[in-house]
Amino acid sequence: MSPHRSGFTCFVGRPNVGKSTLLNAMVGSKIAITSPKPQTTRRAVRGIITRPDAQLVIVDTPGLHKPRTLLGERLDDLVRSVWSDVDVVGVCIPADQDIGPGDRRIVADVTARVGATPVIGIVTKTDLVSRERVAQQLAALSTLRDFAEIVPVSATAGDQVDLLTDLIVAHLPPGPVLYPDGELTDEPIETRIAELVREAALDGVRDELPHSLAAVVTEMGLRAGRDDLTDVFVTIFVERDSQKPIVLGRRAARLKEVGRRARGEIEHLLGGRVYLDLHVTVAKDWQRDPKQLRKLGFDVG
Repeated sequence: MSPHRSGFTCFVGRPNVGKSTLLNAMVGSKIAITSPKPQTTRRAVRGIITRPDAQLVIVDTPGLHKPRTLLGERLDDLVRSVWSDVDVVGVCIPADQDIGPGDRRIVADVTARVGATPVIGIVTKTDLVSRERVAQQLAALSTLRDFAEIVPVSATAGDQVDLLTDLIVAHLPPGPVLYPDGELTDEPIETRIAELVREAALDGVRDELPHSLAAVVTEMGLRAGRDDLTDVFVTIFVERDSQKPIVLGRRAARLKEVGRRARGEIEHLLGGRVYLDLHVTVAKDWQRDPKQLRKLGFDVG
């Protein structure tokens, strides 16, 4: 009888290569928010897969990029610190983009830092291209290093997601269950709610605004005298006065739409009705200010 296996894996890669979507598909639930905007993932988000023979904890990390702010520097530091704490590293390369200098730099960096830790090459977004293109990308990826495995997947179509899970589990060490059965993430509920609000606010914005958005739950609880309605108060932060009206929209129409979209996701998460109150405020240049970064929940040392 094979031993029970348990351990951690992380997905690394450039921004927007499908890491968060892949985590959600493997766990079978929305753990990490997704968006085509860069720097959507700002934390090491953990998703937990529990099955009879193994428990796999997937750590979704921010996309590696050339940092321009203190937050960007800390996110890159966070990614590299995760590498040393996992049992398997998954390097994600999208099928619909040529492998570039950024991808090569990430693979070289991983190779230099992880020692004997198994590294799996993952070609994502295979549903967007032809089979011939997938084959070409697999061949190109194989030239970057000697991977323990190379596998093509489509998280949105569900293609080979279970296979990827099996391949990662096979490289985990024998070990006990690490989290209670049924637990899908160790993210605090307030953090998940704030991220759902940020995800809704990211939709449709452009230029530098996605980087400037942050959200924090300031108050949450059942309404007095009722057990069927949860009041949730969230503050959305921007960096400059000129950005506030963009988030609000004309006569606050855009903010109302953000609230409508986020409320549906939050109600699904909490399993009940929600009253969502959104407030927009300016925290000047918060990405560069250690004090404000800590206030917004980022560990900046």
